[in-house]
Amino acid sequence: MSETNLKVPVSKLVKDFNLHRACGDTNSMDGRYIVVCDVNRPGLELSGFQFDTNPRRIIIIGEKEQKYLSTLSDDVVYDRFSQLTDVYTPCIIVTHGNPVPNGLVRKANELNFPVFTTELPSYRIIADITAYLDEALASTDSLHGVLMNIFGIGVIITGESGMGKSEVALEMIKRGHLLISDDRVDVARVNNRIVGMAPYLLKGYLEIRGIGIIDVASMFGVTSVSDKSNVDLVVHFEAYDYKREYARVGVEVNLYEDILGMKIPKMTIPVTAGRSMATLLESAVSAFKLKVAGYDSAKSFERKVYDYLVAQDKAKGAL
Repeated sequence: MSETNLKVPVSKLVKDFNLHRACGDTNSMDGRYIVVCDVNRPGLELSGFQFDTNPRRIIIIGEKEQKYLSTLSDDVVYDRFSQLTDVYTPCIIVTHGNPVPNGLVRKANELNFPVFTTELPSYRIIADITAYLDEALASTDSLHGVLMNIFGIGVIITGESGMGKSEVALEMIKRGHLLISDDRVDVARVNNRIVGMAPYLLKGYLEIRGIGIIDVASMFGVTSVSDKSNVDLVVHFEAYDYKREYARVGVEVNLYEDILGMKIPKMTIPVTAGRSMATLLESAVSAFKLKVAGYDSAKSFERKVYDYLVAQDKAKGAL
């Protein structure tokens, strides 16, 4: 799993997962942070095989590890945990409500190393911690634009100032779609998806030139806003350029926006007077949903044209 410059204090993990402290005092967590999303279930290390491994992972002692350790003397267990209780290892968690092995207790108390227990089974605590850390340590960035959830699709509307992004967002809210963030969108890469959310100060607000700041939830109800959404599509608004050739059929090119190393499908919609941008945006999202479902309108039209030309050729040959 990828690493980031972010870190999670062990004390926060203990609080959020209601872990029970078995070894080490409250100071044992000072200066200990989790910086990788992965966890370690030691096997070879407990057997005495020494090798280079990532020491910055949380160590999970589950049922299998417990059964193996029960076959060893306390002194051997004490020795085997010498490598696993260094300054880089965040902590050790013993699952299934099992007692901490005596050899580990002696080593942990000697070093004032944090060891915790949980009633949860290994698979559950591993899944929960991994998902928790994947979000807490996710790579992040900020984008200029408006994030909305339209027909269940997370759409970032981008474009230069004055393109009417917020005005279109207001019309979309009136049509029943959800606002996540206006002006700035904070994005994070979580579980190989891009998740967008609003900065704390901007959450629930929309700025409309000539009107000012709008409290969306107060005006349209709490169901008109959402805390976050996956980012599935980028729609870019740009001033109509009469010299430029825009996509007409839709098979010309596939555009993508790179966000935190992930390619997000992108559409460009030219803005000009008289165009209903809200209707165009809804249509673009609907076409995108059909494409994701396996139906491509442009390719369907292309096949129809091809079949028509083939039929015309056959008709001419029959004459």
